[in-house]
Amino acid sequence: MKSETKEIYKNYLNLINEGLEKSINIEYPEKIYEAMRYSLLLGGKRLRPVMALETAKMLGGNSEEVLPSALAIEMLHCQSLIHDDLPCMDNDDFRRGKPSNHKAFGEATAVLAGDAFLSYAPKFIIDKTPASVSKEAVLKVLREFFIAAGTDGIISGQIVDLDSEHKKIDEKTLNFLYEYKTAKLFKLAVRTGGIIAGADSEKLEALTKYAEYFGHAFQVYDDILDEISTFEEIGKTPKKDANVEKSNYVSLFGIDRAKQRLTSLVNSACDILKSNNLKSSLFEELARDLTERIN
Repeated sequence: MKSETKEIYKNYLNLINEGLEKSINIEYPEKIYEAMRYSLLLGGKRLRPVMALETAKMLGGNSEEVLPSALAIEMLHCQSLIHDDLPCMDNDDFRRGKPSNHKAFGEATAVLAGDAFLSYAPKFIIDKTPASVSKEAVLKVLREFFIAAGTDGIISGQIVDLDSEHKKIDEKTLNFLYEYKTAKLFKLAVRTGGIIAGADSEKLEALTKYAEYFGHAFQVYDDILDEISTFEEIGKTPKKDANVEKSNYVSLFGIDRAKQRLTSLVNSACDILKSNNLKSSLFEELARDLTERIN
């Protein structure tokens, strides 16, 4: 990533991390708030809130209006990770190099912490979005949030993911999994930023398509990392899919074809930006970086 783009990303990251730090106070009963804060503040790339903020900037909006929704999207992502790590799900003891929520607080508390985010995050959007954002726009954002959070989004992705253990699935099922488990949250991010910034339907559709390609690319990239990386590099247990005989792009088609697919998806994402006059060096470089990191 170029130095000027890194600076843009860094500024977004600082804004997001400062907002997340202030977003949850410790109250009684302390344990649930401590568990929520633990996972929310573990760190990470914060790609989804970054993309929400960048979308708004690209379309002439401002960060202050989008930030509460961007933080809520990160809360939803955090919820999905807490539950994903549970023994009954993907069963991982580590997240970002630290003990998973259920290892730090116990399984029952981890389940409740994840559940809590599902109501805390949309309430945060309602309470914290500035009055300058129309109620109609807030309602649209909430609808997008609930779509991504439910059976039209990551829940269906998770159930297909669980059903894919110890079996070989076809490419159609794999694409469904990637769309619902990963791409849906990236779509939520760009659509949220677009809605609050007043994007027309054509721009919103183009942004959605970019997020679809980016989300699929991100998951193929993650499949490749799972195969070639160490715990120190990815902060979680490597080769998890292979250990539970779960199909992914690498296991189905091999590492070389996975890299080819990644390159194709990244190129498609960047083409969407260019053909729709969506000017964002950050969006383009976020996509291009996926291919550069594994080559």
